[in-house]
Amino acid sequence: MAENQRVHPAIDIEAPPTAPLVPNGTSASKKGSPVRNHPPLPQTIPTIQAIPAKKRNCCCKCVCWTIGLLVLLLIIIAATAGILYKIFQPKLPNYSVNSLKISDLRLNFDMTLYAKFDVKITANNPNKKIGIYYKKGGKLSVWSTKTKLCEGSLPNFYQGHQNKTVLNIALTGQTQYGNTLMTALQEQQRTGRIPLDLKVHAPVAIKLGKLKLRKVKVTGGCLLVVDSLTTNNLISIKASNCKFRLKL
Repeated sequence: MAENQRVHPAIDIEAPPTAPLVPNGTSASKKGSPVRNHPPLPQTIPTIQAIPAKKRNCCCKCVCWTIGLLVLLLIIIAATAGILYKIFQPKLPNYSVNSLKISDLRLNFDMTLYAKFDVKITANNPNKKIGIYYKKGGKLSVWSTKTKLCEGSLPNFYQGHQNKTVLNIALTGQTQYGNTLMTALQEQQRTGRIPLDLKVHAPVAIKLGKLKLRKVKVTGGCLLVVDSLTTNNLISIKASNCKFRLKL
């Protein structure tokens, strides 16, 4: 009977608790080694420095002064221009066609159209206190529809106050597709009304008293209606409408 009795181990109730396998503040990895958790980094909040009121007032004053000076400058310029306009009363020069003569108008073997015109125009300066310097590069040309027939140069000269100057200008030119253009001109000649466009491009300098201003351009032209394009004959101008403008 004594051999069949089992012996049970005694439990020590007062044994101290065992230490944990993973220290506090760490977590176990898959391989069993502890992984230490780092505490979160502190976040820094940027501080916004306010602009001092004195500096803001200084900037506002600078902007106001700049705007005020610009407005004052514009007022001075406008007043000066108004005074000059009142004193000199400027007017655009104008031009009129006195006569038109065709010295040569023929179709060449290469089917280009050769034209030579002699034009007499009057340049009028209607200003009482303004002189006009005609500079190099002035052109006078004759066009039919949108094709330039011939062109000539305006002379360089000074035109005084309230002066009319008669200019004799020789114009020459050679145009491609002359056969088509000559046919159109001949058809218009049968009607006795041939429209031509005389264009003026004149670089000029204005003289106000003793002051010579910068160069500007007078552009425009005259829409003419003539009765014939017969060579070596004085052509009758049936209608003329001229318009000009100043271009800076």
